[in-house]
Amino acid sequence: MKTRTLLLMSVGTALMILIAGGVLLFQLTGQESSADVTPLGDETTVGDAAVTVIGTDAAGDVLRVDVEIGGVDDVDGIDSFALVTGDQRLAPLRSEAAGRCVAVTVEAQRCTIDFDVSASDGSSRVLVLRRGDEQATWRLA
Repeated sequence: MKTRTLLLMSVGTALMILIAGGVLLFQLTGQESSADVTPLGDETTVGDAAVTVIGTDAAGDVLRVDVEIGGVDDVDGIDSFALVTGDQRLAPLRSEAAGRCVAVTVEAQRCTIDFDVSASDGSSRVLVLRRGDEQATWRLA
C-alpha cells in the first residue's frame, strides 16, 4: 500500500472514533445523573424490607448507624447494607454485640449497624441497602 492510502485510512478511522465518542457523550447526557437519597427518619421499602435510618454516631473507629428494620425473616439481611466512603465500600460488622443488628425479622426492630471506618480516608459516607433489584441510599456525612 502507498503511504497516502495508509494516511487516509488512519484519518478515516480517527474520524469514526471521534463520531462514536460524540454519540456516546450525547447518550450519557440524557441519563439520570444520580440516585435519589432517602432522608434520615423517613421509612422506605427496599424489596421486602421496611427500613428507617434514624441517625449515626461515630465512636472511635466504628460508625454506628441506628436503624429500624423489619418486614421479612432473613438471617443474612444485614449483609445487604454497605457503607460507601470516598475511597472504599465497607461491609457491616457481623460479630454480636449489645444492640447490634444480627438479622432482619418480620417484626420491626430497632438496632444499630456498625462499620469499621479505621481504614477509610474518605470524608463522604453514604449508606446503601440493596435487596433484589431495588436500592436505597442515605447520605450520612
